[in-house]
Amino acid sequence: RVGLDLPLEKFDELSRTTPFITNVRPSGAFLMEDMFYAGGLPAVMKELGTLLHLNAVTVTGKTVGENIAQASCFNREVIKALNQPLQREGGTAILKGNLAPRGAVIKQSAASPQLLKHKGRAVVFEDNNDLTERVDDPDLDVDESCVLVLKKAGPKGAPGMPEWGDMPVPAKLLKAGVKDMVRLSDARMSGTAYGTVVLHVSPESAVGGPLAVVKNGDVIELDVPARRLELLIPAAEMKRRRAAWQPPAPHYQRGYGKMYLDHILQAHEGCDFDYLRGATVVA
Repeated sequence: RVGLDLPLEKFDELSRTTPFITNVRPSGAFLMEDMFYAGGLPAVMKELGTLLHLNAVTVTGKTVGENIAQASCFNREVIKALNQPLQREGGTAILKGNLAPRGAVIKQSAASPQLLKHKGRAVVFEDNNDLTERVDDPDLDVDESCVLVLKKAGPKGAPGMPEWGDMPVPAKLLKAGVKDMVRLSDARMSGTAYGTVVLHVSPESAVGGPLAVVKNGDVIELDVPARRLELLIPAAEMKRRRAAWQPPAPHYQRGYGKMYLDHILQAHEGCDFDYLRGATVVA
């Protein structure tokens, strides 16, 4: 809204160059309370000092550097040293590919390491009601190598892009001891959730993004180190499916709901209203 360009790729660039140093759930072992007693955010910022603009003036009237100058870390199990991080990269990775041309997001620090490079058969749920009705069906054709796919959970499809992305592992797999599997949607999820969950797929399924044409049995490839998310079907088949796709009926025909659907932007654009973009010139 202030007219600055902030592409999704910038977040990936920052994550690749910012080590993960806070050993806090769901990406670590401790609680936020433990981080507070270990020195809190000031201690974390001081550890990251070489990566920060320390001369930037804050609302305190002082610079970032002045604000954190007296900060100390009291527990190195909770707040790691920058040269001894929990992980070399930050917690977030931005994925792209034929399944997410404009991007998708994964919290890689809270994912299962063995699933960060994975190929699996898609098990598709057309919307959240479909997920609720079928995910625990003992006859659901699913195993732990599958990729759960949820459609119509994005800014327009849900609508409102709710925190549906953290889909439950099917009951029969939970009973067999499965705790995580790859899950994929255009939804959000809570910051406290964990698992190998791909979110914010853009364009979303409700506007005809590639997610809309994923079918049961399709093979999906996730490669977080390479930042790729691919639907392994021929390009001609993808084109045919997208040409045959029909948009769902809109949730609202009038009022605020219709205004929202007409003007909300996609996840990679921040889910803002299109008419609020850009800077306002004040005479």
